[in-house]
Amino acid sequence: MRDFMEGALFLGYLVIALFFLRFWRRSLDRLFAYFALAFAILAASRLALTLMHLPDEAQLLIRTLRLVAFLLILWAIIDKNRRPGRGATSP
Repeated sequence: MRDFMEGALFLGYLVIALFFLRFWRRSLDRLFAYFALAFAILAASRLALTLMHLPDEAQLLIRTLRLVAFLLILWAIIDKNRRPGRGATSP
């Protein structure tokens, strides 16, 4: 049952990554590219956890990938808010 749930999470993350990739191709906004990369990393970490069957102590490196993905999402949001808007006018 655990492998089934890990597989479902992998597919969910992969679908979300593909949606963000499609939005990035339409708009060329870096936010969508960062989100697509983050969800692809989350999918890869789920796949690695499922296929390797490591004990809990040995999963630290793979679980660190999840931290990297969440930090990438945080960076994408910060980057988006720091850039000037397209329609902004300067006084």
